[in-house]
Amino acid sequence: MELLNLARDARVYDLAQPYYVGMPHHPSHPPYLFSMTKKHGDMHSPAGHSSAADAIALGSHVGTHIDGFGHFSCGGLLHGGHVAAEAQSYGGGLTVHTAEQIAPIVRRGVLLDAAGVDGPLGEDVALTGERLAAIAAGQGTAIGAGDVVLIRTGWAQYWEDATRYINAVRGAPAGPGPDLSGAQWLSSHGIFAAGSDTVAFERVPAHDMPVHIHLLYESGIHIIEALDLEALARDRVYEFLFVAAPLKLRGGTGAPLRPLALA
Repeated sequence: MELLNLARDARVYDLAQPYYVGMPHHPSHPPYLFSMTKKHGDMHSPAGHSSAADAIALGSHVGTHIDGFGHFSCGGLLHGGHVAAEAQSYGGGLTVHTAEQIAPIVRRGVLLDAAGVDGPLGEDVALTGERLAAIAAGQGTAIGAGDVVLIRTGWAQYWEDATRYINAVRGAPAGPGPDLSGAQWLSSHGIFAAGSDTVAFERVPAHDMPVHIHLLYESGIHIIEALDLEALARDRVYEFLFVAAPLKLRGGTGAPLRPLALA
């Protein structure tokens, strides 16, 4: 009952972006598709009632989502030394580090507001370990083992403009985010996951995706992308209860996520 009372008194922040036809998506992943399959009036019950339905198709790394440890490999290996070629198939997906194996998340969450009140960061901004440490110190925010650390760049403000949000340069997105030193600073705290409001989390373009390799493959730390962190930043909520559950996609390398912050 005490937990229920705490939840009842908390303010709930929805950190997920909406899905819609034409929404931003990384060029490496398929777009979100939606169509009604039955409209009201197509069929009626004897009493005159009707129902409507629809169908969707999307990639597991489209919209607000979490990366599983099997999303990236290095030298033919997945996190933990699994041989990637032996742990995958087109029809069945992965056999290790799958999305369905990511348990529901109920953890302490921390916001690092890299954008502040100055507007979205420029596309060339690399968030180094030194810069992230300075942001945390300036907020008076401590990061502990097992935390979910969310980094605001301000790019959620571009979500309704897919071209601006993706900002593709020669076919690859360009945008701000942590560089390798920033990722190493995050992993040094033993966090559970790191997320941001951009499509790629790390500073891109980055041909070898060193941040993804370091966090997912080397460190076993999940990455969450395409978050909406504007309301948290507006209210200066830097510490909260983070709650989320990935879709249980058997064999999936990642999954859509509906994260909430309770503060």
